[in-house]
Parts: sequence; C-alpha cells; structure tokens
Amino acid sequence: MPEISRFYGIVIYMYINEHNPPHIHVWYQNYKAVINIENGVIRGTFPRRALTLVYEWLDLHKPELLNNWEKLSRFEAPDRIAPLE
Repeated sequence: MPEISRFYGIVIYMYINEHNPPHIHVWYQNYKAVINIENGVIRGTFPRRALTLVYEWLDLHKPELLNNWEKLSRFEAPDRIAPLE
C-alpha cells in the first residue's frame, strides 16, 4: 500500500486497484479510518483534532488525490503529495 503523505503523525495511504468510490486510508497512533475523497464521509474511528487536519489536507489536494486514484487503478505508481504545513 503506497504511502501518499505523512504529517503530524498522520499517515495517508492508497491501495492499488481498490474498489470505488475513491478513498484514502488514514492512520494515526492506534486509529485507522477510510475517508471518501469526493465527499469526506468517514468509516472507522479517528480523533477529532487529527481528522480536522486530514480534512484540511484533503481540501487542498483533492485533484491530486483523484489523479493518484486513476494512476493506481491502472497499476501505476502514485505521486507523493505535500504534507500539511
């Protein structure tokens, strides 16, 4: 599972050839969640403060994430995406 970005202890992953809808996997400490790229719907548990940072990052990089989703669906390597600063 390729790591897309990492910031403030949060790690963002995308799997190769995943099912739709486009989504990311986020890890923080012992928490894991799956977040829909297009509408932000979350599955799993995640601390509110960390989730706020993920949503801020997601809003900044949505086109890049969707591009990576397309690359991975063609079994191409995804691009790294800048962390939240």
